[in-house]
Amino acid sequence: MSAYDTDLLTTDAIRRLAERMGEAAAIFLSALSPGQHTKATFDFADQDTRTFWDYVPMMDRKGLSIGEMDYPQRRLAFKLVSTGLSRSGFITASTIIGIETALDMIEGWTRPHEGRDTGNYFLSLFGAPSDTGLWGWKFEGHHISLNYTIAQGMIVAPTPTFFGSNPGEAALSAVAALRPLAGVEDVARELIRSLDEGQRAVALLWPDAPSDIVTANQPFVVETTVPAERVSRTPMSYEVIRYTTTPKGLSAASMTAGQKEILRSLVREYIHRMPDAVAELESERLSRMGIESIHLAWAGGLEKRQPHYYRIQSPRFLVEYDNTQNDANHIHSVWRDPANDFGADLIAQHYRAARPGHGH
Repeated sequence: MSAYDTDLLTTDAIRRLAERMGEAAAIFLSALSPGQHTKATFDFADQDTRTFWDYVPMMDRKGLSIGEMDYPQRRLAFKLVSTGLSRSGFITASTIIGIETALDMIEGWTRPHEGRDTGNYFLSLFGAPSDTGLWGWKFEGHHISLNYTIAQGMIVAPTPTFFGSNPGEAALSAVAALRPLAGVEDVARELIRSLDEGQRAVALLWPDAPSDIVTANQPFVVETTVPAERVSRTPMSYEVIRYTTTPKGLSAASMTAGQKEILRSLVREYIHRMPDAVAELESERLSRMGIESIHLAWAGGLEKRQPHYYRIQSPRFLVEYDNTQNDANHIHSVWRDPANDFGADLIAQHYRAARPGHGH
Protein backbone atom coordinates (compact mmCIF):
# COMPACT_ATOMS: atom_id res chain seq x y z
CA MET A 1 0.00 0.00 0.00
CA SER A 2 1.44 3.37 -0.99
CA ALA A 3 1.39 6.52 1.10
CA TYR A 4 -1.36 7.83 -1.17
CA ASP A 5 -3.77 5.05 -0.28
CA THR A 6 -4.58 6.79 2.99
CA ASP A 7 -6.11 9.70 1.05
CA LEU A 8 -9.73 9.68 -0.02
CA LEU A 9 -9.17 10.34 -3.72
CA THR A 10 -8.00 6.79 -4.45
CA THR A 11 -11.05 4.71 -5.38
CA ASP A 12 -11.47 2.73 -8.60
CA ALA A 13 -13.80 5.47 -9.87
CA ILE A 14 -11.11 8.08 -9.24
CA ARG A 15 -8.50 5.96 -11.02
CA ARG A 16 -10.79 5.60 -14.03
CA LEU A 17 -11.38 9.36 -14.00
CA ALA A 18 -7.63 10.04 -13.86
CA GLU A 19 -7.18 7.60 -16.74
CA ARG A 20 -9.78 9.49 -18.81
CA MET A 21 -8.02 12.76 -18.04
CA GLY A 22 -4.71 11.27 -19.16
CA GLU A 23 -6.20 9.93 -22.37
CA ALA A 24 -7.89 13.26 -23.16
CA ALA A 25 -4.65 15.14 -22.41
CA ALA A 26 -2.59 12.84 -24.62
CA ILE A 27 -5.00 13.12 -27.53
CA PHE A 28 -5.05 16.90 -27.18
CA LEU A 29 -1.26 17.10 -27.17
CA SER A 30 -1.00 14.82 -30.22
CA ALA A 31 -3.13 17.28 -32.21
CA LEU A 32 -0.82 20.25 -31.60
CA SER A 33 1.93 21.58 -33.81
CA PRO A 34 5.46 21.55 -32.34
CA GLY A 35 5.20 25.26 -31.49
CA GLN A 36 1.82 24.83 -29.84
CA HIS A 37 3.06 21.81 -27.92
CA THR A 38 5.94 23.86 -26.53
CA LYS A 39 3.56 26.60 -25.36
CA ALA A 40 1.13 24.15 -23.76
CA THR A 41 3.57 21.97 -21.79
CA PHE A 42 5.77 22.55 -18.76
CA ASP A 43 7.88 20.46 -16.41
CA PHE A 44 5.94 19.30 -13.39
CA ALA A 45 8.83 20.56 -11.28
CA ASP A 46 8.19 24.12 -12.55
CA GLN A 47 6.60 25.01 -9.23
CA ASP A 48 6.19 28.71 -9.90
CA THR A 49 4.21 28.16 -13.10
CA ARG A 50 2.26 25.16 -11.85
CA THR A 51 1.04 26.81 -8.66
CA PHE A 52 0.43 30.29 -10.03
CA TRP A 53 -3.24 30.99 -10.65
CA ASP A 54 -5.40 34.06 -11.16
CA TYR A 55 -8.85 35.10 -12.32
CA VAL A 56 -8.38 38.61 -13.71
CA PRO A 57 -9.08 39.27 -17.41
CA MET A 58 -5.89 40.86 -18.68
CA MET A 59 -2.56 39.34 -17.74
CA ASP A 60 0.34 37.52 -19.35
CA ARG A 61 -0.77 33.93 -18.80
CA LYS A 62 1.35 30.94 -19.74
CA GLY A 63 -0.01 28.04 -21.73
CA LEU A 64 -1.82 27.72 -25.05
CA SER A 65 -4.89 29.88 -25.49
CA ILE A 66 -8.16 28.74 -27.03
CA GLY A 67 -7.74 31.56 -29.54
CA GLU A 68 -4.51 29.97 -30.81
CA MET A 69 -6.23 26.66 -31.58
CA ASP A 70 -8.17 25.59 -34.62
CA TYR A 71 -11.65 24.17 -34.20
CA PRO A 72 -10.68 20.47 -33.82
CA GLN A 73 -8.01 21.43 -31.28
CA ARG A 74 -10.49 23.54 -29.31
CA ARG A 75 -12.87 20.60 -29.12
CA LEU A 76 -10.11 18.39 -27.77
CA ALA A 77 -9.12 21.07 -25.27
CA PHE A 78 -12.68 21.37 -23.96
CA LYS A 79 -12.99 17.58 -23.90
CA LEU A 80 -10.08 17.54 -21.45
CA VAL A 81 -11.64 20.36 -19.41
CA SER A 82 -14.93 18.46 -19.28
CA THR A 83 -13.23 15.50 -17.58
CA GLY A 84 -12.54 17.78 -14.60
CA LEU A 85 -16.13 18.97 -14.16
CA SER A 86 -19.58 17.53 -13.69
CA ARG A 87 -22.15 18.07 -16.45
CA SER A 88 -23.59 21.06 -14.60
CA GLY A 89 -20.10 22.32 -13.75
CA PHE A 90 -19.06 22.26 -17.40
CA ILE A 91 -22.22 24.08 -18.46
CA THR A 92 -21.53 26.69 -15.77
CA ALA A 93 -17.95 27.12 -16.98
CA SER A 94 -19.11 27.41 -20.60
CA THR A 95 -21.64 30.05 -19.58
CA ILE A 96 -19.00 32.04 -17.68
CA ILE A 97 -16.79 32.04 -20.79
CA GLY A 98 -19.66 32.95 -23.09
CA ILE A 99 -20.84 35.81 -20.91
CA GLU A 100 -17.58 37.63 -21.68
CA THR A 101 -19.11 38.76 -24.97
CA ALA A 102 -22.21 40.06 -23.18
CA LEU A 103 -19.95 41.91 -20.73
CA ASP A 104 -18.15 43.54 -23.65
CA MET A 105 -21.50 44.86 -24.86
CA ILE A 106 -22.59 45.98 -21.38
CA GLU A 107 -19.35 47.95 -21.05
CA GLY A 108 -20.02 49.67 -24.35
CA TRP A 109 -17.24 47.85 -26.24
CA THR A 110 -14.72 50.10 -24.49
CA ARG A 111 -12.28 47.43 -23.29
CA PRO A 112 -9.21 46.44 -25.30
CA HIS A 113 -9.86 43.30 -27.30
CA GLU A 114 -7.83 41.15 -24.93
CA GLY A 115 -9.96 42.19 -21.96
CA ARG A 116 -13.17 40.52 -23.09
CA ASP A 117 -12.26 37.63 -25.33
CA THR A 118 -13.72 34.12 -25.21
CA GLY A 119 -10.49 32.91 -26.80
CA ASN A 120 -8.40 34.27 -23.94
CA TYR A 121 -8.57 31.07 -21.86
CA PHE A 122 -5.44 28.98 -21.52
CA LEU A 123 -4.73 25.27 -21.16
CA SER A 124 -1.44 24.14 -19.60
CA LEU A 125 -0.12 20.65 -18.88
CA PHE A 126 2.59 19.85 -16.35
CA GLY A 127 4.57 16.68 -16.84
CA ALA A 128 3.56 13.85 -19.15
CA PRO A 129 0.15 12.19 -18.63
CA SER A 130 0.95 8.93 -16.87
CA ASP A 131 -0.53 6.39 -14.47
CA THR A 132 2.78 6.02 -12.64
CA GLY A 133 4.29 9.48 -12.30
CA LEU A 134 3.33 13.05 -11.47
CA TRP A 135 1.42 15.31 -13.84
CA GLY A 136 -1.32 17.89 -13.83
CA TRP A 137 -3.27 20.39 -15.87
CA LYS A 138 -4.67 23.89 -15.57
CA PHE A 139 -7.45 25.68 -17.47
CA GLU A 140 -7.65 29.37 -16.73
CA GLY A 141 -8.88 32.76 -17.88
CA HIS A 142 -11.17 35.52 -16.68
CA HIS A 143 -13.30 34.15 -13.82
CA ILE A 144 -12.20 30.53 -14.22
CA SER A 145 -9.27 28.60 -12.77
CA LEU A 146 -9.29 24.80 -12.71
CA ASN A 147 -6.26 22.97 -11.33
CA TYR A 148 -5.82 19.20 -11.19
CA THR A 149 -2.84 17.34 -9.76
CA ILE A 150 -2.45 13.60 -10.48
CA ALA A 151 0.05 11.21 -8.90
CA GLN A 152 0.46 7.50 -9.64
CA GLY A 153 -2.87 7.40 -11.45
CA MET A 154 -4.73 9.10 -8.62
CA ILE A 155 -6.18 12.58 -8.35
CA VAL A 156 -4.50 14.06 -5.30
CA ALA A 157 -5.91 17.58 -5.64
CA PRO A 158 -8.75 19.22 -7.60
CA THR A 159 -8.07 22.63 -6.05
CA PRO A 160 -7.84 25.61 -6.22
CA THR A 161 -11.12 25.86 -8.16
CA PHE A 162 -12.35 29.36 -8.99
CA PHE A 163 -15.63 30.37 -10.67
CA GLY A 164 -16.76 33.97 -11.10
CA SER A 165 -19.31 35.83 -13.15
CA ASN A 166 -19.73 39.41 -14.35
CA PRO A 167 -22.56 40.10 -14.52
CA GLY A 168 -23.75 37.76 -11.82
CA GLU A 169 -27.27 38.25 -13.13
CA ALA A 170 -28.22 39.29 -16.66
CA ALA A 171 -31.82 39.76 -17.78
CA LEU A 172 -32.98 37.42 -20.54
CA SER A 173 -36.52 38.77 -20.60
CA ALA A 174 -38.99 40.53 -18.35
CA VAL A 175 -39.40 37.35 -16.33
CA ALA A 176 -36.14 35.44 -16.70
CA ALA A 177 -32.45 36.04 -15.99
CA LEU A 178 -29.14 34.26 -16.56
CA ARG A 179 -27.40 33.56 -13.23
CA PRO A 180 -24.46 31.14 -13.64
CA LEU A 181 -23.66 31.13 -9.90
CA ALA A 182 -27.13 31.54 -8.46
CA GLY A 183 -26.79 28.59 -6.09
CA VAL A 184 -23.76 29.83 -4.17
CA GLU A 185 -25.46 33.19 -3.68
CA ASP A 186 -29.02 32.14 -2.88
CA VAL A 187 -28.30 29.19 -0.58
CA ALA A 188 -25.78 31.23 1.40
CA ARG A 189 -28.28 34.05 1.82
CA GLU A 190 -30.88 31.52 2.93
CA LEU A 191 -28.44 30.27 5.56
CA ILE A 192 -27.45 33.66 7.00
CA ARG A 193 -31.09 34.78 7.09
CA SER A 194 -32.07 31.58 8.93
CA LEU A 195 -29.84 32.49 11.89
CA ASP A 196 -31.38 34.03 14.97
CA GLU A 197 -30.11 37.32 16.34
CA GLY A 198 -27.52 35.73 18.62
CA GLN A 199 -26.16 33.39 15.94
CA ARG A 200 -26.00 36.17 13.39
CA ALA A 201 -24.03 38.37 15.79
CA VAL A 202 -21.33 35.68 15.87
CA ALA A 203 -21.37 34.97 12.12
CA LEU A 204 -21.32 38.61 11.00
CA LEU A 205 -17.71 39.80 11.10
CA TRP A 206 -18.23 43.29 9.72
CA PRO A 207 -21.13 45.39 8.35
CA ASP A 208 -19.20 46.07 5.11
CA ALA A 209 -17.78 43.51 2.70
CA PRO A 210 -14.20 43.34 1.41
CA SER A 211 -13.77 44.18 -2.26
CA ASP A 212 -12.59 40.67 -3.18
CA ILE A 213 -11.89 37.25 -1.72
CA VAL A 214 -9.50 37.73 1.18
CA THR A 215 -6.93 35.05 0.27
CA ALA A 216 -6.80 36.50 -3.27
CA ASN A 217 -4.70 34.31 -5.60
CA GLN A 218 -2.09 33.04 -3.15
CA PRO A 219 -0.55 29.80 -4.46
CA PHE A 220 -1.15 28.25 -1.04
CA VAL A 221 -3.47 29.35 1.75
CA VAL A 222 -1.54 31.04 4.52
CA GLU A 223 -2.36 33.62 7.14
CA THR A 224 -1.51 37.14 6.08
CA THR A 225 -1.28 40.39 8.03
CA VAL A 226 -1.24 42.74 5.03
CA PRO A 227 -4.27 42.78 2.74
CA ALA A 228 -3.87 41.96 -0.93
CA GLU A 229 -4.15 44.98 -3.19
CA ARG A 230 -7.55 43.85 -4.40
CA VAL A 231 -8.93 43.64 -0.87
CA SER A 232 -7.36 46.86 0.38
CA ARG A 233 -9.58 48.88 -1.94
CA THR A 234 -12.32 48.68 0.70
CA PRO A 235 -12.03 50.86 3.83
CA MET A 236 -12.60 48.24 6.52
CA SER A 237 -10.85 46.49 9.36
CA TYR A 238 -8.62 43.93 7.69
CA GLU A 239 -7.75 42.38 11.04
CA VAL A 240 -11.40 41.51 11.52
CA ILE A 241 -11.87 39.98 8.08
CA ARG A 242 -8.46 38.45 7.35
CA TYR A 243 -8.03 34.71 6.94
CA THR A 244 -6.65 32.85 9.96
CA THR A 245 -6.13 29.14 10.48
CA THR A 246 -8.41 29.41 13.49
CA PRO A 247 -11.85 29.75 11.86
CA LYS A 248 -13.88 32.89 12.42
CA GLY A 249 -17.63 33.17 12.57
CA LEU A 250 -20.32 30.73 13.66
CA SER A 251 -19.59 27.04 14.13
CA ALA A 252 -22.01 24.55 12.65
CA ALA A 253 -22.06 23.02 16.12
CA SER A 254 -24.06 26.10 17.15
CA MET A 255 -26.61 25.68 14.33
CA THR A 256 -29.94 23.92 14.38
CA ALA A 257 -30.51 20.73 12.40
CA GLY A 258 -32.30 22.72 9.69
CA GLN A 259 -29.48 25.25 9.44
CA LYS A 260 -26.92 22.47 9.18
CA GLU A 261 -28.86 21.02 6.26
CA ILE A 262 -28.78 24.39 4.48
CA LEU A 263 -25.03 24.51 5.14
CA ARG A 264 -24.65 21.04 3.60
CA SER A 265 -26.59 22.24 0.56
CA LEU A 266 -24.25 25.20 0.22
CA VAL A 267 -21.17 22.97 0.40
CA ARG A 268 -22.70 20.74 -2.28
CA GLU A 269 -23.03 23.75 -4.59
CA TYR A 270 -19.23 23.91 -4.65
CA ILE A 271 -18.13 20.28 -4.67
CA HIS A 272 -20.77 19.12 -7.18
CA ARG A 273 -19.14 21.27 -9.84
CA MET A 274 -16.64 18.40 -9.86
CA PRO A 275 -17.13 14.96 -11.45
CA ASP A 276 -19.29 12.61 -9.38
CA ALA A 277 -16.32 10.51 -8.25
CA VAL A 278 -14.57 13.57 -6.80
CA ALA A 279 -17.73 15.12 -5.33
CA GLU A 280 -18.73 11.91 -3.57
CA LEU A 281 -15.34 11.49 -1.91
CA GLU A 282 -15.10 15.14 -0.92
CA SER A 283 -18.53 14.75 0.69
CA GLU A 284 -17.29 11.64 2.50
CA ARG A 285 -14.22 13.52 3.72
CA LEU A 286 -16.36 16.30 5.18
CA SER A 287 -18.66 13.72 6.77
CA ARG A 288 -15.68 12.02 8.43
CA MET A 289 -14.48 15.34 9.80
CA GLY A 290 -17.99 16.19 10.96
CA ILE A 291 -20.05 19.16 9.86
CA GLU A 292 -19.53 20.66 13.32
CA SER A 293 -15.97 21.52 12.25
CA ILE A 294 -17.26 23.99 9.63
CA HIS A 295 -17.59 27.71 10.41
CA LEU A 296 -19.59 30.35 8.56
CA ALA A 297 -18.36 33.94 8.50
CA TRP A 298 -20.23 36.78 6.77
CA ALA A 299 -19.52 40.44 6.00
CA GLY A 300 -21.78 43.01 4.37
CA GLY A 301 -25.50 43.14 3.69
CA LEU A 302 -28.09 40.39 3.81
CA GLU A 303 -30.28 41.57 0.94
CA LYS A 304 -29.85 41.00 -2.77
CA ARG A 305 -27.71 43.63 -4.50
CA GLN A 306 -26.14 44.63 -1.21
CA PRO A 307 -22.36 44.05 -1.25
CA HIS A 308 -21.63 40.86 0.69
CA TYR A 309 -18.93 38.30 1.40
CA TYR A 310 -18.84 34.92 3.13
CA ARG A 311 -16.35 32.27 4.11
CA ILE A 312 -16.94 28.59 4.87
CA GLN A 313 -13.99 27.10 6.68
CA SER A 314 -12.84 23.80 8.14
CA PRO A 315 -9.32 22.31 8.31
CA ARG A 316 -9.53 20.73 4.82
CA PHE A 317 -12.25 22.80 3.17
CA LEU A 318 -12.24 26.53 2.50
CA VAL A 319 -14.71 28.51 0.42
CA GLU A 320 -14.64 32.23 -0.15
CA TYR A 321 -17.32 34.18 -1.98
CA ASP A 322 -17.46 37.89 -2.71
CA ASN A 323 -20.10 39.95 -4.52
CA THR A 324 -19.32 43.64 -4.17
CA GLN A 325 -18.30 45.09 -7.53
CA ASN A 326 -20.63 46.50 -10.21
CA ASP A 327 -23.44 47.22 -7.75
CA ALA A 328 -23.05 43.78 -6.16
CA ASN A 329 -23.59 42.03 -9.47
CA HIS A 330 -20.10 40.59 -9.95
CA ILE A 331 -19.33 37.30 -8.20
CA HIS A 332 -16.04 35.71 -7.22
CA SER A 333 -16.05 32.27 -5.59
CA VAL A 334 -13.23 29.85 -4.81
CA TRP A 335 -12.91 26.41 -3.24
CA ARG A 336 -9.56 25.48 -1.70
CA ASP A 337 -7.97 22.80 0.47
CA PRO A 338 -5.70 24.69 2.92
CA ALA A 339 -3.67 21.53 3.53
CA ASN A 340 -3.34 20.20 0.00
CA ASP A 341 -3.90 22.73 -2.81
CA PHE A 342 -1.96 21.60 -5.89
CA GLY A 343 -1.37 18.30 -4.06
CA ALA A 344 1.22 19.95 -1.83
CA ASP A 345 0.99 17.39 0.98
CA LEU A 346 0.88 14.27 -1.15
CA ILE A 347 3.50 15.50 -3.60
CA ALA A 348 5.83 15.90 -0.61
CA GLN A 349 5.03 12.29 0.32
CA HIS A 350 5.91 11.22 -3.21
CA TYR A 351 9.34 12.84 -3.07
CA ARG A 352 10.03 11.47 0.41
CA ALA A 353 9.11 7.98 -0.81
CA ALA A 354 11.27 8.39 -3.91
CA ARG A 355 14.25 9.75 -1.97
CA PRO A 356 14.24 8.26 1.56
CA GLY A 357 15.99 10.48 4.04
CA HIS A 358 15.64 13.58 1.86
CA GLY A 359 13.25 16.46 2.34
CA HIS A 360 11.59 18.39 -0.45
